[in-house]
Amino acid sequence: MNKLTTLLASVLLTATCTVSFASQASLPSEKVYDTGENIPKPMIMSRFIEMTKARKVNEIPLTSLDGETVKLSDYRGKLVVMNLWATWCAPCIKEIPMMEKIRQDNINNDLVVMPVSIDEEYDKVAAFLTRHKLDGYPTLIDPQAQIENMVPLNVVPATYVFDGEGNLVGFLRGYLDWGDKEVQPYLEQLTAKYANPTTFSNAQSRGASAE
Repeated sequence: MNKLTTLLASVLLTATCTVSFASQASLPSEKVYDTGENIPKPMIMSRFIEMTKARKVNEIPLTSLDGETVKLSDYRGKLVVMNLWATWCAPCIKEIPMMEKIRQDNINNDLVVMPVSIDEEYDKVAAFLTRHKLDGYPTLIDPQAQIENMVPLNVVPATYVFDGEGNLVGFLRGYLDWGDKEVQPYLEQLTAKYANPTTFSNAQSRGASAE
């Protein structure tokens, strides 16, 4: 790999697109429970933030390309990986095949990939996917432009992770090579910890009582 290729790869790994129409970004502030000891991260996940306290978020209705309403609460008992993307964001588009592979690899697991297009011209998203041979990618759209009431929207791609009760437990802002071999095992550990947070919280309580 020559120096130019190395430089380009390095730039891409941290690439983001700024969302011009987004308001000031901030994470939800209402804390729900302590998440305990963080899961050891492989190098590829070094920029992922596992939060020390799970945060309650405002649930909003999103829409599938078929016109059906989808909400975070539809996935109770599952770890939800919400990936925000846009048709005008090159790093976002590069992530799509990798996100789709994660989705397919975890169809029988308690992990759900929830892609959300933040395009203002949401009616053009389906045609865009078809044009780029990404038909079947189950992205949601946000016709009412409410996603920023749930999570920060000033940068894409951005990936937010929610526990099985719909609380925010982690996030990563910017491009990531989700196809790296270390990603799936890490996601499996997040799933084991957070898909059923009630069990996790009870285990924490028992541990605290024993001390």
